[in-house]
Amino acid sequence: MKNITLGTGGSVIGRIGLGLMGISAFYTGATQDDDGGIRTIHRALELGVNFLDTAEMYGPYLNEELLGRALAGRRDDVVIATKFGTIRHTHGDQPGLDGSAENVRLSVEGSLRRLNTDHIDLYYQHRMDPSTPIEETVGALAELIAEGKLRGYGLSEAAPATIRRAHAVHPVTAVQTEYSLWSRDPEAEILPTVRELGIGFVPYSPLGRGFLTGAIRSLDQLDDTDFRKHNPRFADGNLDTNLALVDQVTAVADEVGATPAQVALAWLLAQGDDIAPIPGTRRVERLEENVGADAVVLSAEQLATLGNLDAAAGDRYADMSAVNR
Repeated sequence: MKNITLGTGGSVIGRIGLGLMGISAFYTGATQDDDGGIRTIHRALELGVNFLDTAEMYGPYLNEELLGRALAGRRDDVVIATKFGTIRHTHGDQPGLDGSAENVRLSVEGSLRRLNTDHIDLYYQHRMDPSTPIEETVGALAELIAEGKLRGYGLSEAAPATIRRAHAVHPVTAVQTEYSLWSRDPEAEILPTVRELGIGFVPYSPLGRGFLTGAIRSLDQLDDTDFRKHNPRFADGNLDTNLALVDQVTAVADEVGATPAQVALAWLLAQGDDIAPIPGTRRVERLEENVGADAVVLSAEQLATLGNLDAAAGDRYADMSAVNR
C-alpha cells in the first residue's frame, strides 16, 4: 500500500487507515467482540495499515483502552490519532463541548494513560467549542507539543475560518471531516483551505457509515441502540431513496471486478494523494477488503459517473449545529 506524508512535516502513514469507533461504540455489535477487534488491529499492521483512529468518547474510554492493549509491545509501529473536546473533564467528566486549556490538559493525560503511551501522534479537537476561542485551545496544544506529549494536532469538523485561526497560532497537522460519495461538502471550501495551508485531510465515514458497502438494505438490520437507526440518511424513508445511489456504485464495482466498498474508497483515493481515509470495521475480512481498494483502478469515465451521483437524501446528523464551525 502506498504511503503518504500527512500534511507538511506530519507522520508517514499508509494512505488507508483504520477507524476503530465501531469496535466499542455507536454501531450494531459494538463491545461484543473485543478480541476480534484486537485481531483486526493486528492484521492491519501486517497489511501496512499504521494509521489508527480512536477517541476518548468512543465508549467512552473503552476504545482507547482496547487500542492500548492491542499495541502492547508494538507502539512504535503505528501512528495513533485520538480526539478530545466532547467530554468536560472540568465538570465531572460530563458530555459537552470543552476546548478550554484546562480541559485540554486533563483530556490528554487520560488518553495517554489509557493508550499506555508517552505521546500521541495526532490529537484532534473532536468538535469546536463555541465558548472557547480556538486560540486558547491551540495554545494549550502547542505547549503539549513542545513538552513532547503530542507530535501534532488536528481539528475535526471545523469551518475554514476556524482552521485558519488555529493554523496561525500553531500549524495544523490534519483536518478530519466526513467525506465520501454521499458526503461531498468538503469539496467546496474545506479541501481548498487545507491544500492552500499544507494541512493533511482525513475523511471519516468514507463508506457512508457502512451504507456504501451495499450491505445495509433495511433498518431491521440495525440494533435499536445503533446511531444509524435515527440518522436522517437512514431514517424517515431516506434509506430507500439512498439505495439508488448504492446501486449505482455497485454497477461500477461489477464493471471493475471489485466490491462497492472498494469502489467507494478508490474514488476517494483518486481525489488526491493528500487524502487518507479511515474506513472503520471490526472484522478482519472487511479490513482486507478495504485495503484492497488501493489496487482498484477506475477509468476516467467511471470516476465521472461516480462524481455525478445524486446527493444523498437527508442531513449527515440530526443536529448539524456542531459541525463546520
